[in-house]
Amino acid sequence: MSTLHPSVNKNDHFLGDPEKAKVVLTEYGDYQCPSCGEAYPIVKNLQEYFGEDLLFVFRNFPLTEIHPDAFHAALAAEAAGKQNKFWEMHDILYENQSRLDLEALEYYAEEIGLNINAFRRDLRSKTLQDKVENDIESGLRSGVNGTPSFYINNEKYNEDWSEDFLKQVLQQYI
Repeated sequence: MSTLHPSVNKNDHFLGDPEKAKVVLTEYGDYQCPSCGEAYPIVKNLQEYFGEDLLFVFRNFPLTEIHPDAFHAALAAEAAGKQNKFWEMHDILYENQSRLDLEALEYYAEEIGLNINAFRRDLRSKTLQDKVENDIESGLRSGVNGTPSFYINNEKYNEDWSEDFLKQVLQQYI
């Protein structure tokens, strides 16, 4: 039984090995946020560069007042997670930010091979709505005031998140 890093909770979606990682990068993100869309390939490149030394955690923080489709997109990712395809949906949502309406979400679900009836049911699930709302509450308690918001080993990171700069910062933990 693996133990989770103190920066990770049991409901988190993460990529990497919690026992081998030397640093945890957590992102509070919004699938409709243009800045999160810019951060998406940066995080992918950092994961590739650091390999098993980096554990990446994603938490939902949909800014519904300015991004009307963000909450449903977060629910779609969580619904995909119930079928063990969270990261596949996460990626397709960021790669198609301009189209996050319900019809598109169902299309993406089919594209990644989800059981569409279960997906539709889970989109309406109170449990998944609560999960997204708990991520938001966690972010608010942690000082998130916009997206993307990054944390390194539970410490809010307010500096430049360009790839080269963030790589240098993370390197200090390796």
